[in-house]
Amino acid sequence: MSELARLETPALLVDRVKLEANWRRLSQHIASLGCTLRLHVKTAKSLELTRSLHGSAAAPIAVSTLKEAEAFAAGGYRDILYAVAIAPKKLERAAALARSGVRLTVVLDSLELARAVAGSALPVLIEIDSDGHRAGVRPDDARLVAIAAEIARGGATVAGVMTHAGASYDCRGIEAIRSMARRERDAVVHAAKRLREAGHAAPVVSVGSTPTATFIDDLSGVTEVRAGVFVFQDLVMAGLEVCATDDIALSVLASVIGHQRDKGWAITDAGWMALSRDRGTARQPLDQGYGMVCDAAGRPLEDLIVSETNQEHGIVAHRSGDPRRLPELPVGTLLRILPNHACATAAQFERYHVLEPGGQIERTWERVSGW
Repeated sequence: MSELARLETPALLVDRVKLEANWRRLSQHIASLGCTLRLHVKTAKSLELTRSLHGSAAAPIAVSTLKEAEAFAAGGYRDILYAVAIAPKKLERAAALARSGVRLTVVLDSLELARAVAGSALPVLIEIDSDGHRAGVRPDDARLVAIAAEIARGGATVAGVMTHAGASYDCRGIEAIRSMARRERDAVVHAAKRLREAGHAAPVVSVGSTPTATFIDDLSGVTEVRAGVFVFQDLVMAGLEVCATDDIALSVLASVIGHQRDKGWAITDAGWMALSRDRGTARQPLDQGYGMVCDAAGRPLEDLIVSETNQEHGIVAHRSGDPRRLPELPVGTLLRILPNHACATAAQFERYHVLEPGGQIERTWERVSGW
């Protein structure tokens, strides 16, 4: 019996060799530009996985939930950026982490939150809107300096600025992403300059998204880059030319449990509860459905995708919809599904099964869940 055949399906697999190669590639690129890489652990949500890359808890990380911050603090990490605007009700939990010896930096983009952090003594980054995609203050907005003044007046520290170029996920072509990366950089560098002219030291200038981090060619004025999806990569990243399909380190192991042969369907036990409902590739030139289908060794099966999902059922079909083009996949066949969005797919599972060279699975890495 093969190693994979011993696992109950659906199961989450991570290829350790690909994971480490992805980490080396981006970390070396960012280091070559004279900047620090702050791994965003919102994708991995695993202390063991992160340690396997960092080698120690001395490295800086970013989190998207306080549950992640608490778990990584318990594991020895001391430089943590909570990279989501903090809700006032969460300030006591954040302060408790700070009292435990963690340098927990929080994020905000409004006068209301600036007033809420008063008296907390927490370092604060002001979120900058560099692309009109999500949250943040525009770099030229008069509120930027007003927010900084309110933070300082309340006793917290204006640590600097941060942004996330989420619109990079909508770019087409490497040059478009590189242009977005420069726009991202210029926005925060300009915002930091305005804060310094207003008397705030603002030592931190933080940017981050996997596409822009991959293709940026000049980080002048930036102190750190945040990215997380790159350690796994996924089909959205492949569609953006950020990676090759063969670089994707994450997959869901599924079993064929039935057929509708007249429709050209093989039915698996990995539905949207395993793969997530993310359809990020639907906006790209090549729509991968709910995931690309590979054999148990991880080799893509030509033009097979998960075309539809129910809660616990995944429908595998040929991209063309032609029933005659579905290969023979007997009940019990093991398949591996490459995800559209690594964060969303990994979030469906409690742990990773770590795939070693030669197909051995010798360990699992637990994941953090909740907020």
